[in-house]
Amino acid sequence: MGSYALITSMIIVFTGNGKGKTTAALGQAVRALGRGKRVLMIQWIKGPWKSGEEFADITTKAGETTKGEFLLIKKGLGFVGILGDTLPREKHEQAAYAALQLFESELSSGKWDMILLDEINVAMSLKLLKVADVLKAIKKVSLEKLVVLTGRGAPTSIVKAADLATEMRELKHPFTKGKLAKISVEF
Repeated sequence: MGSYALITSMIIVFTGNGKGKTTAALGQAVRALGRGKRVLMIQWIKGPWKSGEEFADITTKAGETTKGEFLLIKKGLGFVGILGDTLPREKHEQAAYAALQLFESELSSGKWDMILLDEINVAMSLKLLKVADVLKAIKKVSLEKLVVLTGRGAPTSIVKAADLATEMRELKHPFTKGKLAKISVEF
């Protein structure tokens, strides 16, 4: 029988070209909520699109009920340079840095047990954020905190800084056959 530890600090990265990065992060959040933990999710890139997690009302009931807290804050202004995006790149960069500043502020507040940085890897790969600035921010993670970074294209230095990194690899996806994103699956 294996051993386990109560929460210690941990940096987790979900990356790759396959579906499931945000979904895996939300799964981590549900586990934390079930333990009565407080979870903050900050989203980069995903702007005006409404995804299912925005509407979730999560209550856990399994024997003894514990209820954590979940807060989602969207800071992205939408997809950058695709799907009809007409915003100047500078606006996307400003939004990305505002999200990073929010992360640093909330991390130092001590309020959250877990912070999900959704699509931050994409913000770095698009050069909306400097990798060095993100590394500096995640190095401030202290004991008893979990930080999850999601998105395609995680820089090698971010993966090296992580305690756990998983790459999702696409094997098959309906999009390759021209099918649109499905509600409750992709968003």
